[in-house]
Amino acid sequence: MTRRPGLAPGSGPTSAAGAGAPGARGPGRPGQPAAGAGMVQLYNLHPFGSQQVVPCKLEPERFCGGGRDALFVAAGCKVEAFAVAGQELCQPRCAFSTLGRVLRLAYSEAGDYLVAIEEKNKDTFLRAYVNWRSKRTENSRVCIRMLGHHVEMPVSESFRDQMSIVEMPLSEAPLCISCCPVKGDLLVGCANKLVLFSLKYQTVNEEFSILDFERSLIVHIDRITPVEISFCVGYIAVMSDLEVLILKLESGTKTGERVNHHPQKPKNALRQTEEDTSNETSQLESDDFVICQKPMELLGEQSEQSGISVTLESTGLSDEKIKYSHVQHLFYRRFAPDISFYVLTDDIKLHSLQLLPIYQTGSLTSDGKTLSQEKELLSLFCFFSLPHVGYLYMIVKSVELMSIYQYSEKAQQAVLTPQFLHVITSNNLQCFTVRCSAAVAREEDPYMDTTLKACPPVSMDVCALRIQLFIGLRALCHFRNHIVLLTKADTGAIPERRESPKRLLSRRDTSVKMKIPPVAETGWNLYIVNTISPMQLYKEMVDYSNTYKTVKTQNCIHLLSEAHLLVRAALMDASQLEPEEKEELVAAFKESCGHLGDCYSRLDTQHSHLALPYYKMSGLSMAEVLARVDWTGEDESQKYERGLIFYINHSLYENLDEELSEELAAKVVKMFHVTEPKQLPHILCSPSMKNINPLTAMRYLKKMDTSGFSSILVTLSKAAVALKMGDLDVYRNEMKSHPEMKLVCGFILEPRLLIQHRKGQIVPTELATHLKETQPGLLVASVLGLQKNSKIGIEEADSFFKVLCGKDEDTIPQLLVDFWEAQLVACLPDSALPELFYKLMSQYIWRLSQRQPPDTTPLRTAEDLINACSHYGLIYPWVHILISSDPLADKNYTEDLSKLQTLWWKKLLPELCQRIKCGGEKYQLHLSSLKETLSIVAVELELRDFLNVLPEDGTAAFFLPYLLYCSRKKSLS
Repeated sequence: MTRRPGLAPGSGPTSAAGAGAPGARGPGRPGQPAAGAGMVQLYNLHPFGSQQVVPCKLEPERFCGGGRDALFVAAGCKVEAFAVAGQELCQPRCAFSTLGRVLRLAYSEAGDYLVAIEEKNKDTFLRAYVNWRSKRTENSRVCIRMLGHHVEMPVSESFRDQMSIVEMPLSEAPLCISCCPVKGDLLVGCANKLVLFSLKYQTVNEEFSILDFERSLIVHIDRITPVEISFCVGYIAVMSDLEVLILKLESGTKTGERVNHHPQKPKNALRQTEEDTSNETSQLESDDFVICQKPMELLGEQSEQSGISVTLESTGLSDEKIKYSHVQHLFYRRFAPDISFYVLTDDIKLHSLQLLPIYQTGSLTSDGKTLSQEKELLSLFCFFSLPHVGYLYMIVKSVELMSIYQYSEKAQQAVLTPQFLHVITSNNLQCFTVRCSAAVAREEDPYMDTTLKACPPVSMDVCALRIQLFIGLRALCHFRNHIVLLTKADTGAIPERRESPKRLLSRRDTSVKMKIPPVAETGWNLYIVNTISPMQLYKEMVDYSNTYKTVKTQNCIHLLSEAHLLVRAALMDASQLEPEEKEELVAAFKESCGHLGDCYSRLDTQHSHLALPYYKMSGLSMAEVLARVDWTGEDESQKYERGLIFYINHSLYENLDEELSEELAAKVVKMFHVTEPKQLPHILCSPSMKNINPLTAMRYLKKMDTSGFSSILVTLSKAAVALKMGDLDVYRNEMKSHPEMKLVCGFILEPRLLIQHRKGQIVPTELATHLKETQPGLLVASVLGLQKNSKIGIEEADSFFKVLCGKDEDTIPQLLVDFWEAQLVACLPDSALPELFYKLMSQYIWRLSQRQPPDTTPLRTAEDLINACSHYGLIYPWVHILISSDPLADKNYTEDLSKLQTLWWKKLLPELCQRIKCGGEKYQLHLSSLKETLSIVAVELELRDFLNVLPEDGTAAFFLPYLLYCSRKKSLS
C-alpha cells in the first residue's frame, strides 16, 4: 500500500482472506498530520463491527439500501430485496423482475419506493416500484400503471396487497436519478435537462391512498451533461466528469421575472473566453493537441458567471401554485486534469456526488390537538471526489469549503454520512471523520465558543479512524449503521475501451456512456459491515485518549474533540433513538465536555479559555471540577495552568449557588495567591467562598500588603474579614485608613462587599449590615455610586435597602427614602426623574396622612435638600400656613411637608392624576393619596392659592367638591 506522508505505518489490521472481516482489535498510535490543506491524522480505532454475507444468487450489478432495514440488489433482470436487522443474518424478503438490466437504482425512504433506470434492447426506461413489501412470492401479481393515471375505485382496492410499478415516460433517455431524502420527490438527469417528479398520493377513500408522481418541473441546463445528480429539498447538485454545479430552486416570483424565465447570460470576458475556447477546440482537435480549460471555483452569485445557462419550465398539471418558479446559482467548480495522467482516463474523473441534509425531528402542533412529526432542515452539505482527493462543502446560507480529504490510495467510491466519510480503494475500506455536526452547531448558534458553550472547530484536522483491508473492493453503499460492500477477488476485469485524451478534455464532448456490467463471474461477495454504535466508539476514543494525559499533548484534545463530535452528531436527530439510547448519549455528551474541560484547563494552549464553556456544558459543579485537579504540590511552588484559573475566576464572579467547603476554598485562595494575587479581594467576596476560614483569608490579605499590593480594595476586604472574626478594633483601623469618598470607590470596584445574590435572592453582607448601624451615610453614598456606575439597577437597589432594613415589599424604610433623596441630589438623568419624584411624593404624602414618623433619623433635612438640589424649590407661604395651623405637627411632620413642597405641587398633582387615569394595580392607592392631599390643602389654603396648585387638566366634577369646601370655609367658620 502506498501511503502519503503522515499516515502511520501498520495502520489497520489486515486479513489474509480474499475479503475479510474487520481485523482483531489492538492498540495503535496516531500519525503526524500531513502537510498542506486537508491534513489527515490516523487513529487505529475500530468503527467497524461484525459483518454478514448477503445471500444473493447472482453477482450484484447495482445495489442500494434505505429505510430501517431494506437492501436491494439488482442482477440481470431481477431485483432481490433483503431484510437487514441488527447483527443477525441478512434475510431474503422478496424478489421481482425488471423490464431489463438495471443501470441505476435508488431507494426513497419517503414513500418507501424503489426507482430504477432499466435498459432493454438498447432503450432505457424509468420505473418506480411501489408497495414492494406486499410482494410475497416472485409469482405474486404485479400492477403496472402509467404516471398520473387515475385508478378507478374497483381496481384500486386490489392495490392494497400487491406491488405496483409506475412507469414514467421521458422524451430523452434518463442517465441518472436522485430521490429527495426529506420529501421523496424524484429528480431525473437527462442529456441537457433535469426532470422533477413530485411525490403525490391519489386518495381513493378515507382509509386508502395510492402513491403516485407528477412531472412538475423541467430544469434545462446547457453546456453540461450530468453523470451524477443529487437532490434535496430544492437543492440540486449536478456533476459531469470534471464539473460540479449546485443550484437552489425557489418558490415565489422575482420582480419582473416570469416562471419560464431565461436568466440573462453574462456578457463578459469570461463568456467570450468560453466561446473562443469552444471554437478553438473544433479547429485544433487532433492527435497533436489537447485542449484543457482552466480550473475554476465560483461561489454564490459569482457562480452565475460559469457560462452555464439554467432555464425552468413548469409542467405541473395541478391548479395549485407553482412550487418552484426561479433558480439561484450557488456554486460552480471546474477541475483541470493533470496532463501527466492523460493516459489513465479514470484518474481524471469526479465521482461520488452527494447532498447530505442534517435535520432534527420535533413534535409540532398543527391544530392545537394533534402532534405531527416534521423534519426541520438544519444544514446541507455537498461532497464530491476526485480519485485522490475529496471535497466537502457547506451550502446553506453561504457556500463554504469545510474539509479536504486526501486519500493514501486511489478512491473508487465514497459515501458521506452525518458522522463519517467512508471511502473504498481497491483493497481498503477507510473511515474518515467529518465536521458536519460542528458546522451545524455554529450555524444554529453564531455565538458558539463563548463563556456559555463551545464546539470543536470546523477547521480541525480530519482523521482516519480506520484503514481496513478488503480484497477486491468494487462498490459500496450506506444506510443506517450498515456499510454494504461488493468485492471481487478476480481483478482481471474486462477492460473498457479508452477514449482519446482530447475527447475527455474537450468540453464539446457531452456524451455520457452507460457502463454495462460485464457478465457475472465467480469470486465475488456482497458484505454488510455493521458500524458499531456511537456510544461504543465514543468509549474507545475516550479510553484511547487516556494514553496522552500524562504527556499533555494536543493529540488528547484532538481525539476527545472527535469523540465529542461523534456524540453531538448522534444527538442531532434524536427522534430516531430509543429513550435509553438518548439518555446514554446525553450523559456521554456531558462527560465528553468534562474531558475537554480537563484538557483545556491543564494544557497551556492559546484556547485555554475554553475550559469554562466545556465545564459549564458538562454540568459539573465547581467542587467536582476542583476535585479533578491534581493537587500534588504542598507548598506554593505548584503550577496552576491558566485554563483552570480562568474557569475558577469566572465561576466565582458569576455568583453560582454553590458554596465550596473550607478545604476547597483554602485551595482556591492559595491558587490565586500564587497566580493572580490581585484577584484575591474579588475571590474572597464571592458567595461561593462563604466557608473560607477568616484567619486563612486574613493571612493571605496581609501577604498582599507586604508584597506591595496595598489598595483600597484590600483595605475593605480586610475590614470585612475582621468583622467576621469579631475584631472591631482591626475593622475600625482599616475603615479609618482612607477617606469616605475613597471607600465609596472601593465598593464600586467590588459591589459584592455590600450586596450578594444567593439562589436568586438579594443578600446584604455582614459589612453592609454593620454600615447601616454605624455609617448609614457611607452606605447610601456607596449604593448610589454603584447605581451611577451601572453596577446595580434601580429596582435591585430598592430591594437591597428593604431587605437590609427587614421590611416587606410594601413598606418603605427611611434609609431607602434617604437613598431616593440622594439620587435627586446626584442629578440623575431626566428620564429617571418622574419615577423618582413619584416615589418620594408618595412616601411623603403617606407619612403625612398617616402621621407616620420615619423609622430612622433622616440623613438630610428639608433645608439640606433645598440648598443641595435644584429640584427642591423655595417653600411657598401656604406651606407655612399648613405647618403653623397644625398644633399637633411634630418635627418629622413638618420636615415631610416641607420636602413635599419640594418637589412642587404643580408636578405632584398632574403626575398623580395621570397615574390614576392609567389605572393598574395601584389605582386605589393613587386615588386615595390624591383625595387625602386635596382634603388637607382645601382646609388650609385660601381659594386663590388652592386654584394655583390644581392641575390644568382633569375632570371638573372631581375637583368641584374640594373647591366648594375651600370657598365656603370662611362662612362656616
